[in-house]
Amino acid sequence: MTDLHARHKAVLPEWLALYYGRPLEITHGEGRHVWDADGNRYLDFFGGILTTMTAHALPEVTKAVAEQAGRIIHSSTLYLNRPMVELAERIAALSGIPDARVFFTTSGTEANDTALLLATAYRRSNQILAMRNSYHGRSFSAVSVTGNQAWSPTSLSPLQTLYVHGGVRTRGPYAGLDDARFTAACVADLEDLLGHTRDAAALIAEPVQGVGGFTSPPDGLYAAFREVLDRHGILWISDEVQTGWGRTGEHFWGWQAHAENGPPDMLTFAKGIGNGMSIGGVVARAEIMNCLDANSISTFGGSPVTMAAGLANLGYLLEHDLQGNARRVGGLLLERLRAIGAAVPAVREVRGRGLMIGVELVKPGTDEADPKAAGKVLEAAREGGLLIGKGGGHSTSVLRIAPPLSLTVAEAEEGASLLEHALRSI
Repeated sequence: MTDLHARHKAVLPEWLALYYGRPLEITHGEGRHVWDADGNRYLDFFGGILTTMTAHALPEVTKAVAEQAGRIIHSSTLYLNRPMVELAERIAALSGIPDARVFFTTSGTEANDTALLLATAYRRSNQILAMRNSYHGRSFSAVSVTGNQAWSPTSLSPLQTLYVHGGVRTRGPYAGLDDARFTAACVADLEDLLGHTRDAAALIAEPVQGVGGFTSPPDGLYAAFREVLDRHGILWISDEVQTGWGRTGEHFWGWQAHAENGPPDMLTFAKGIGNGMSIGGVVARAEIMNCLDANSISTFGGSPVTMAAGLANLGYLLEHDLQGNARRVGGLLLERLRAIGAAVPAVREVRGRGLMIGVELVKPGTDEADPKAAGKVLEAAREGGLLIGKGGGHSTSVLRIAPPLSLTVAEAEEGASLLEHALRSI
């Protein structure tokens, strides 16, 4: 392992982060567990950053990949592609967007990049509204609409980005308000912002901010925003890269918690749909998707192998009601973690929905974020056999918990106990 780490550092960028003081090489997985190169077994509560959505080594997915690879692996979008058409049909129907068109990419970053291209071309404006504390990817344009300073390495941008209040409920100037007044204050802020700008192209927003620490506004905030946006002709892009496919339990898409005024104009997706295969994409109304007046293809987006994986994975998710499982098991896990957090002074808040849970750590007796404590808990959890993530705001002080959606009640209890031990160890 030490040799592999040295080789990694010799040829890969310094900014390519690795978890743990002794970085982990994961060699194989099954269900909700993975094993490292030393033979240690771990309960996986992070799923490769919310990407192993159903289960590790899910037989239905591995079989679909192997069978498709045995026929043809690649052709590009210049040729008809049956698995791509079939997956697009299913996603268009599930999206809730009328007259939907689907464009496949290879990542969530590329999906958001495409949505920004469509919005700016459709509206003939390079002005974008984004949420404070947001994260939308690592491309030049995605970084430029990312409101989380820790993940935005440059101020240079092809876009003019304006940041809006509302993505973080329990911090900031409106944190002390009740939900109704919080929403009203954020809407007033949006109205005021638009009074000082030219026509914006779109608002891009995560229903639950992922890298930002699994924080979210009150339900209905984006519906209230939508009333304002519609008056100005501004599009709404819902970034569902982390919230999509039923992970929040209550809804299949995160935007459905804000559905009073209908679906977004566009939604972006990635991560879980491929269960580890590289799939991303955009769903948009036909008039928006078809607005480009220049040639465009994708060499790798919608490849036959990844589409076969996506079809098998989505089929398994729906047939086994993993959204319902996320709601039931996630609810139990959330309550268990809240009870643990109430007895640990370093825990400021346990929040989330479904199997998307954040545990925010602070220096006891203060409201000051404590990224060092989060790092220590991450290490202690690993030593106990549990893998979790971290993120949040301008410092990585939030433990991110997002297991595969097939998590069992027994595994949820085991993971909660391991995390409790890790929290108490610091």
